Amino acid sequence: MRLALYQPDIPQNTGTMLRMAACLSVAVDIIEPCGFVLNDKRMKRSGMDYLNQTELYTHSSWEAFNKDRDNKSEDQIPSGRLILLSTKAETSYTDFEFLPNDTLMVGRESAGVPEEVHNSVDASVLIPMAEGVRSLNIAVSAAMVLGEALRQTSGFPSATRL
Repeated sequence: MRLALYQPDIPQNTGTMLRMAACLSVAVDIIEPCGFVLNDKRMKRSGMDYLNQTELYTHSSWEAFNKDRDNKSEDQIPSGRLILLSTKAETSYTDFEFLPNDTLMVGRESAGVPEEVHNSVDASVLIPMAEGVRSLNIAVSAAMVLGEALRQTSGFPSATRL
């Protein structure tokens, strides 16, 4: 399982998602350009000391990300399907059947993803919400859907105690 962040805008959300990924042993792909410098102190504060434990890959553009997915070597995680979290989707994430090598992608906090990106993913899922609200925080959304995907695929790391 992987998590891809498409041109993230808010460093605190990115730090939170990187921390979550480290805790859940999930690789992260950041598709640039970002709305901040990747070593932003606000991202470091929300990611705490977990950032150096995150398997992180950066891609200079959407095109570079797709090229990198196509060219994965055998010793890396296969690229699998690209699943977009979107308020425009029709399938609830709880009704979707996730696979272990899926990559879950979230869009920009300010604008989601362009239509070209939306049309090129393998599937898109939504989080059902109450009438009259627009969206959840992107880090909260990523956590909810990633948790369900890991549950379905038995992908959670083994429980450890400190």
